[in-house]
Amino acid sequence: MKNTKKTISEKLINAQGRTLGRVASETAVFLMGKTRTSFERNVYSGMPVKVVNASKLRITPKKLEEIYHTRYSGIPGGLRILTGSHTVKTVGLKELIKLAVYQMLPGNKLRRKMMKNLKIED
Repeated sequence: MKNTKKTISEKLINAQGRTLGRVASETAVFLMGKTRTSFERNVYSGMPVKVVNASKLRITPKKLEEIYHTRYSGIPGGLRILTGSHTVKTVGLKELIKLAVYQMLPGNKLRRKMMKNLKIED
């Protein structure tokens, strides 16, 4: 039996001058594999995605204040609500893209595998 490896091409998405939601939704579609004819909901059939120019994303300061996400430490009273501007100051716009894509993917066992195929560069 031959070991045949599939060569999967990497999809390149340029985030320069684009909004957060549009970049994240396009990335999520390619990670899920919905553009392929061999799409199956229960099998990972997506492709690796690389998002470039993440620091040149178009987002207003007002929108950064409206965006929030939560972190839970696991102890009672350990829920922290962080704004988008705080996340950008501490981690950068790369983290905001990652969180937006994560929330757009289906919440099943394949989500972790899909997120491993996401690379974000400044």
